[in-house]
Amino acid sequence: MTLAELTGRIRDAIVDGDFAPNQRLIEADLSESYGVSRAMVRTALLELAGDGLIDRVPNRGSRVRSVSLGEAVEILEVRIELEGLCAYKAAERISDEEIAEFLELRRLILDAAETSEVLEYPRLNQLLDRRIREVSAHHTAADMLERLRAQGVRHQFRLSFRAGRAAVTAPEHAAIIDAIVARDPAGAEAATKAHLLGVISALREIAL
Repeated sequence: MTLAELTGRIRDAIVDGDFAPNQRLIEADLSESYGVSRAMVRTALLELAGDGLIDRVPNRGSRVRSVSLGEAVEILEVRIELEGLCAYKAAERISDEEIAEFLELRRLILDAAETSEVLEYPRLNQLLDRRIREVSAHHTAADMLERLRAQGVRHQFRLSFRAGRAAVTAPEHAAIIDAIVARDPAGAEAATKAHLLGVISALREIAL
């Protein structure tokens, strides 16, 4: 396993909730679990600390960083501009083949929302976010978004399981897709920003 693969697997485990906030990450245990050296684990943890996913405490090792609800809102406020940019670029660059893929994804998202598939719906939303970044081909924005998304994803997962939430966000995701496949950059950017502003408002309601 390469360092990049190890770092990615630990990152995915943090994002997916396999490691809980404030959980201590013991290098020896990770080394055994992933079948790599402790030196490689240490380097991976340092990279993840740089991404804001881990806190390194002197003489105490590493812990999964706990992101407050207020900080999650701040992260989303930064993401608005970056995700809007990616949606804009995706609408400019999308191919006919990718349009067919996005329309199928639109159908799946609406179906999952209608049938209340609570695990499938968030997965499809993450897939949509990733494909928009990939189609946009804006590597700087995509790299920054990946770091920010990983830090705040737990709060958005928590929000996605609230009753009636999918009925609100599914049409918003459909609107983003509609603008992208119509090759309407300004419309895609506006729909993306409107969606994220709605997410921010919903997270703030949780804090009340």
